[in-house]
Amino acid sequence: MLVLLAGIFVVHIATVIMLFVSTIANVWMVGYSDTVKASSGLWLLCNRSCRQLVVASSDDASLKAVQAFMILSIIFSVIALVIFVVQLFTLEKGKRFYITGAVMLVCWLCILIGASVYTARLAKMSGFQGVHHGYCFILAWICFCFSFIISILYLVLRKK
Repeated sequence: MLVLLAGIFVVHIATVIMLFVSTIANVWMVGYSDTVKASSGLWLLCNRSCRQLVVASSDDASLKAVQAFMILSIIFSVIALVIFVVQLFTLEKGKRFYITGAVMLVCWLCILIGASVYTARLAKMSGFQGVHHGYCFILAWICFCFSFIISILYLVLRKK
């Protein structure tokens, strides 16, 4: 049981780190303009230098929603990690990790909403050729899977 808890803890920390990287780095979309590589993230458009990400006025609310939900997912993931450590040492057997699993499900939902809105509304770079998804976009979806698995494991572990 201790090895299982340690493994979940390590995966949870890895998920938090990957969420930070995917939210902060500006490589959600990658394209080329005259053989110069450009990348677009949630905050900046980087070509030779980085500048504020400019989106159409109809997509501005979508961008703000993605930014907010990705930040919320980081917050809920860190809160779940703290709650896990607190519950590990304070609650008796049979009542552990219920709150942690619920908070991680909220984190999972935030990642789902943020990544889905980005996929539906913002996954384009006008004026660039060879546009494809960058590593931050892929990390966000990996965190989506990890957070769901972790939350289910927390809910199952509460019975042990």
